[in-house]
Amino acid sequence: MLPLESVPNFSEGRDTAAIAEIGDALARHARLLDIHTDADHNRSVFTIVGEEADIVDALLAGVAVAQSRIDLRGHEGVHPRIGAADVVPVVAIRREDAERAREAARIAARRIGDELGLPVFLYGEIGAGRVPAFFRRGGPEELQRRIDDGELAPDHGPPQLDPAAGAVIVGARRPLIAFNVNLAHADVGAAREIARVVRERDGGFPGVRALGLDLPRAGHAQISMNVEDWEASALHDIVAAIEREADARGVELAGAELVGLMPAGAAVAAAGALLRIEGFDASHVLELRLLE
Repeated sequence: MLPLESVPNFSEGRDTAAIAEIGDALARHARLLDIHTDADHNRSVFTIVGEEADIVDALLAGVAVAQSRIDLRGHEGVHPRIGAADVVPVVAIRREDAERAREAARIAARRIGDELGLPVFLYGEIGAGRVPAFFRRGGPEELQRRIDDGELAPDHGPPQLDPAAGAVIVGARRPLIAFNVNLAHADVGAAREIARVVRERDGGFPGVRALGLDLPRAGHAQISMNVEDWEASALHDIVAAIEREADARGVELAGAELVGLMPAGAAVAAAGALLRIEGFDASHVLELRLLE
């Protein structure tokens, strides 16, 4: 039986001591595979794997550290957020493990609300299909107003956001690819135009969510994406479309960036397209066949 994965996103990408403390808390309970940190986003994405109980304990420990170490009142970053522990997904690596992931996410959400006293909102497969952007719209202040007006209510925890730590969005979902493409210059206007072209909401690729962001510390603009259905929308096709749109605007690409880890099938599909091997898929990769 494969373990579950979780990819908690914390609103801290500059304080190395706080990031390390969150990582240590997660690693005491589950296997920590990756940490991706970005100072402009002011955000860190951790990848952990483990059995259901281990994932829940790890998430509770990590969120507790974030609650004590991150103060949103002084937070600056280009990535939208409503919490110190902003979004906490539990991921079924295999489709047949989806209910295991949903149950682990439900338990983690309840414990975060009950034991840490933070408002928790459910999303994805345990939250009526809502996405994190539904809650992040307008930031913490707007979220509190929506609660006060009766438009929303936390699924767990109090109806008041923590002044420093905000709220937590917990969900269950399939594997996705967090993938960014950087432009050579700080042309955020071009980045936003290209994001509109590729994202599903505006008629682009299925399952692609995209934002155009200005990254002043890095000195360039970025198309920041979540590819939620990599089988329907291949990374190499998305990058090709971005390159065409950038060329049309006289803008050069400055490379791409993977946030966290990606499914092997997505890399295999891109390799097959690049090498022009007809019918190339995961069944043709030796190491993947040995793991069956």
